[in-house]
Amino acid sequence: MYPALPPAPAVPVPVAVRPAVAHDPGQPPALRPWSRVWRYLVAAGVAMVLWLSVAADFIPVADAPLPADVEARIGGALVLDAVLGVIALALLPLRRRHPVLVATLTGAMSAVSASAVGAGVVAAVSVATWRRWRWVAPVVVTWTGATVVYELVWRPAIVDDGSTVGFAALAGGLAMGVIGTCVATGFYVGARRELLATLRQRAETAEREQAAKADAAREAERTRIAREMHDVLAHRISLVAMHAGALAYRTDLSREETAEAAGVIQRSAHLALSELREVLGVLRAGGTPAPDDGAPAEPPQPLLAQVRELVDGARVQVEAALDPSGLPGGDLRGVGDLPATTSRTAYRVVQEALTNACKHAPGSDVVVHLAGGPGGLLTIEVHNGPPTWGGSLPAAPGSGFGLVGLAERVELAGGVLEHAAGPDGSFTVRCWLPWEESR
Repeated sequence: MYPALPPAPAVPVPVAVRPAVAHDPGQPPALRPWSRVWRYLVAAGVAMVLWLSVAADFIPVADAPLPADVEARIGGALVLDAVLGVIALALLPLRRRHPVLVATLTGAMSAVSASAVGAGVVAAVSVATWRRWRWVAPVVVTWTGATVVYELVWRPAIVDDGSTVGFAALAGGLAMGVIGTCVATGFYVGARRELLATLRQRAETAEREQAAKADAAREAERTRIAREMHDVLAHRISLVAMHAGALAYRTDLSREETAEAAGVIQRSAHLALSELREVLGVLRAGGTPAPDDGAPAEPPQPLLAQVRELVDGARVQVEAALDPSGLPGGDLRGVGDLPATTSRTAYRVVQEALTNACKHAPGSDVVVHLAGGPGGLLTIEVHNGPPTWGGSLPAAPGSGFGLVGLAERVELAGGVLEHAAGPDGSFTVRCWLPWEESR
């Protein structure tokens, strides 16, 4: 009773991994030298324009000289304005390490210094790029309060010109509009920086994933080529080794048997070289033809319908027989509609089993039994009895992983492979492969 066919192995579906946001609010991107310089130039230019405007506002146009105390008060206010404007500019390099403190201080200086507004605008935009409302709120409050103090307290104390509450409210609204524009600009700059950092990391992640996929594809191709080389060459080389060993250790062979064995060695060596050249053709880029015979880079792989050639080639080493009576029609024509992948896998199963029989049981009886039909299972059973040749022959070298690799190949095709040794030295390989109906 054959075991039930297991479900086809699940193929893992790659899942797209969303990369984490690359921009860390705690680590703003570094600015280039020119990016820093033009910000300082803008702040200094705004400070200069506002200082000249305040000076024109404080100094009357009348021809009459000002009283000494008024002149001293105006001069002191303008000097203080300029000094605080310079201090505000000097604080700008610290705005990245202490964004809230610098923005709040420069905003507070604008209560008595119009020239500090230039540095305050840059600091306000800078703190808004962090996109944290709990940092932006105190800056907005400071700016608004400083504007009201300037219009209701500082300016009237300098020029003896009392400002109305309405004018102060208008000035406060204008200040809120300015700080609102700064906050909106800062939020836009921060969002754009984060977007660019995210896109950059996604591009880098995509490049790494593509490189990993390429490495995996190369590794899979190397593994496939190694398996194919084993399947193609192991059978031929084993025949060469076993026949050469028989010629060296058996003295009871007739001249005809010796000549026949030598012929098998020659044919097997030539076939091995030819098949090796064909398998290595897959390494040629773009399917370049082989330089000596113009053969295509990757020739068609053998199918189960060619299994009789395998059996005939092994008869010099073992007593091999093919039994296709379980197939539709009772012969190999019944596997004509077998899917190509299944047919190649079945061929490799028989090839590996015959190779092992020639290696480990020379002279034994080997029977290859094939059975099954479309819509069911293709059953392959290769049974060899104990070795019958007398004397000791050197064992052909082997990797010891032929059946392991074969089991993996069968599993990938959705089938099952079993093998077992008998107490008398016999060995049996059984395989069940799905046989899909042709459409």
